[in-house]
Amino acid sequence: MEYHKFNFYRGTYCEFEMQRINFFEEMKAHFQSKSGSYYYYTKEGVFRYSNHWGRVANCRWKIQGIENYKNQKYYVGYANWSNFYPLNSADKVFYLEVNYREGKASIKRVQNTLESNRFLMNSEFAHQRLKQIQSLFKEYKWARYYEEDIEVLRKKLIEKLIHSDKSLQQLKLEL
Repeated sequence: MEYHKFNFYRGTYCEFEMQRINFFEEMKAHFQSKSGSYYYYTKEGVFRYSNHWGRVANCRWKIQGIENYKNQKYYVGYANWSNFYPLNSADKVFYLEVNYREGKASIKRVQNTLESNRFLMNSEFAHQRLKQIQSLFKEYKWARYYEEDIEVLRKKLIEKLIHSDKSLQQLKLEL
């Protein structure tokens, strides 16, 4: 499917690149949504000024380049029309990427055949796994019954989570 200004907001997944916050001071928005987001369209893509990212109506739109995303803080993002993908719960086109050093995980969409060797998930399952991983990075009580360093356990468990469809409880039992 080819996306453009008349259909990009209908059930899509997209990762916007962060832009300078004063973009809309110089450009007049083509559209303002009911929730107060501004949109500026180009032939190649769309600029969006908004204070809500992630789940946006029936879409999942992320903004890259922000260390600690805060809801209700305004950001400007840009995405090419080719960066929009249909978001449906059936297609297994998402995978998880984990940065153990920073204790962060993120959902990625398969862009090319080089990534097809990853364990692919549908959107709903990927977001469920992401929440579980975020919890594993924050919590430590779950690890007190094991006789292994929590960092080692965390990595083992997260690796199993991103490469399997087994439940978190089942994977903990296998440890």
